[in-house]
Amino acid sequence: MGVSKTSLSAGNIINKILTEDAEVASKTKLIFPIVVDKAQLPYIVYRRVGLDQNPVKGRRGSDSVTIDVVCYTKGYTEGVELAEAVRDALEGEQIEADGLVMRSCYLSDSEETWADDAYIQSLTFTIKI
Repeated sequence: MGVSKTSLSAGNIINKILTEDAEVASKTKLIFPIVVDKAQLPYIVYRRVGLDQNPVKGRRGSDSVTIDVVCYTKGYTEGVELAEAVRDALEGEQIEADGLVMRSCYLSDSEETWADDAYIQSLTFTIKI
């Protein structure tokens, strides 16, 4: 019997949604978990940055997971368009994948910046598992 999937596996759901979304794929096919040393622009990096557990007596209960999805692009407008595609793909999504159920997903924060010759659009999503 294998280990059951928990909210620690939420990144796998994010990857599945983003890689299967046609609009995101039309803008980039490079999607990486946590970090990438070298990648050609444009690309996306996602990572879990927080977890809030809501235990129920005698069992695990539900979790709220915070995931950052960061879009790196050569141009500002290109970055905003990629961020919009990511938001459209994820926001309001409900999905079951590999035994893990994402009950809701919404954009809870965003930020933009510039670093290392790339425009950066950082989107923070709150996910209910």
